[in-house]
Amino acid sequence: MTLRELRFFLRGRVNNGVARLVNWRRGAPVEPLPLEALLRSPRPALLDYVRLLEGRPNEERQAMVAQYLAARGLPFRRYPYATLEGSGENFAVDVGAGEQTLILIGHHDAVPGSPGANDDGSAVAILLALAERFVRDPPSRVRVRLLFTGGEEIGYLGARCYVKATDLKGVLGVLSLELCGIGDSLAIWDAVAPLDGAPLLRAFAGTLEGLGYRRDETYHVVGRIPLFGSDHRAFAALGVPAFGLTVVPAARAEDLRQFIFNPLRNAFRQLVKRPPPFDTYHTSGDRSETLEPSALERTTEALFALAHSL
Repeated sequence: MTLRELRFFLRGRVNNGVARLVNWRRGAPVEPLPLEALLRSPRPALLDYVRLLEGRPNEERQAMVAQYLAARGLPFRRYPYATLEGSGENFAVDVGAGEQTLILIGHHDAVPGSPGANDDGSAVAILLALAERFVRDPPSRVRVRLLFTGGEEIGYLGARCYVKATDLKGVLGVLSLELCGIGDSLAIWDAVAPLDGAPLLRAFAGTLEGLGYRRDETYHVVGRIPLFGSDHRAFAALGVPAFGLTVVPAARAEDLRQFIFNPLRNAFRQLVKRPPPFDTYHTSGDRSETLEPSALERTTEALFALAHSL
């Protein structure tokens, strides 16, 4: 284990340990949606995809993704991994054609004690819906890889194992979806390059503006986040253009900026009342009834338009 891997290992254990402490008093049990119920609908609602995963142990969440893809006849590749840090499986669905690949990521694991609806059932729901939609209407100039990762909550383990085992040549860029189920404004983060210096950022900004979004009002481009992270950082460490994508309430944009960029200074105050979507983040309150269907739909439409614009 390298020093970098040791840091991830320790971070993951602290992350899960804090979650166990915070969630020791769990709320009412969550009843996941049975797979058979989801499969009965030819085009499920986005919230139903979330309900397939929420409240399940991570092993079941992982299994539900694979079983759903198989049942719908969506070809996918398995990327199992096993290290001293943990084990699990990533799944990848490729759609479209082209020499360059856009990778969209959602992680199927959750922290202990959390139903994991927004973190990150919302992302998995969006990717599952996109998989079926892209099969019907694939992008013609770019390949899209929908990557369902495990072990994100223990230091991006699944993503780190994936980049080690995969040829990343031809990857145009990466977006990892986090907390995409609450709010009305899209936020692209870890955007350390200016828009004109990163083709994916420029393309996504252009796509959003074509859909009627306005910079710094209904979409935001944010620099490096100091404390929070996600799977895209495993790609960024290898020089691949990679960013996070989140949905936030526009009315709370300044509160969120203060919370995210000053996490230590605001830690004690924010433990009492954190701004949404972080008020349910890593807690037993991260349930599907707190999500907003419009936020899920907003992200799905933006990513579908992005793939067709590249």
